[in-house]
Amino acid sequence: MDKRDDEGQFKKEYFDEDFLSAIDGLSVASTQKVADEVGCSYDLAYRRLQDLEAKGDIKREEVGGSFVWLID
Repeated sequence: MDKRDDEGQFKKEYFDEDFLSAIDGLSVASTQKVADEVGCSYDLAYRRLQDLEAKGDIKREEVGGSFVWLID
């Protein structure tokens, strides 16, 4: 869904389901792969994935200095 931000520019809105579906569909759900799948920046994906982890919807494992996200 697109909305306008404070400057009147369109801003894409991402839903939790977008991130959960990306994790579910990837064999290895790194932050960068999730960001690519959803179509957002790495930073946005990382923040949203942390939020989902805090809510208990997903968990993360550190693999070689990177996080891999898993449906909890």
